[in-house]
Amino acid sequence: MLQSLQLSLLPAYGLVFIFGYLCGSIPFGLILTRLAGTQDIRSIGSGNIGATNVLRTGRKGLAAATLIGDALKGAAAVLVVYWYYGPEYQYYGHELALPAALGAFLGHLFPVWLKFKGGKGVATYIGLLAALAWPVAIAFCLVWLAVAALTRYSSLAALVASAAAPPALWLLGYRPDGELFALLTALLWIMHRANIVRLIKGVEGKIGRAASSGA
Repeated sequence: MLQSLQLSLLPAYGLVFIFGYLCGSIPFGLILTRLAGTQDIRSIGSGNIGATNVLRTGRKGLAAATLIGDALKGAAAVLVVYWYYGPEYQYYGHELALPAALGAFLGHLFPVWLKFKGGKGVATYIGLLAALAWPVAIAFCLVWLAVAALTRYSSLAALVASAAAPPALWLLGYRPDGELFALLTALLWIMHRANIVRLIKGVEGKIGRAASSGA
């Protein structure tokens, strides 16, 4: 019975992944800066479409809006799947939310609309955590704040907090989620590889100071 239900849901796994990808690929940083009449965000700083690079326009409000938008698109992808499949399939509603989450994260990193050049994924990662396991999302934010306060490195704070998320999920019983976030953490670290090199060399920009163009 369970196996036949899983087989019948195979098309749904593909559909929710595509839905998540399309949600995640919405480039809020680019859209908001264009609406505000600033220069193309891809032509300044790192060329990244995330909130950190939007902040380099000098528009803190736009950077905050980008951060919120990038988090909400991840959360929305998961919650819509919960809403659509949850009442009928119960446990499988959560299981189907996981490929939607993966799709949303990949959509942010590699949006088809921008020749697969997107952001680094921190805000979307938090949004996905909030939708799937909100206690771990709170823990992520607390770890981020603690590391950022101690070191003044935003990138290091994100790296440490993301590394702590999968073990926290496993300890709280979210095993499938923990496996997914182990993959998302690896992708997030890959996207931060230039930051990691600068951290090792001691030249990474600190919070409140001008960052290098590659941040």
